[in-house]
Amino acid sequence: MAARSLEIGPAGIRAARTIEILRTERGLSQRQLAGRVTALGHPMSNSMLSRIERAQRRCDIDDLVIIAEALHISASVLLGRSPAGSNARACRGTSHGIPG
Repeated sequence: MAARSLEIGPAGIRAARTIEILRTERGLSQRQLAGRVTALGHPMSNSMLSRIERAQRRCDIDDLVIIAEALHISASVLLGRSPAGSNARACRGTSHGIPG
């Protein structure tokens, strides 16, 4: 059986960039974010996170979901399906009883 290619596609590169941007916007080091991910039950070292952010390591779906949880965002934001921060903005000013 041939080894699986490590090439990262456009969605993986977009997710890697978004993780780095959101992490730095929140003032978190790679070590701090990796610690949050580990505390949520998914062991991750800061070097593993660094490799994900540099698109040198595939970010599997489990990594993606738990990193999103650690950043307090939807996994769809990391996939570029909605703008960063849109979750909070979308709730403001709605009639759903959520304070804005």
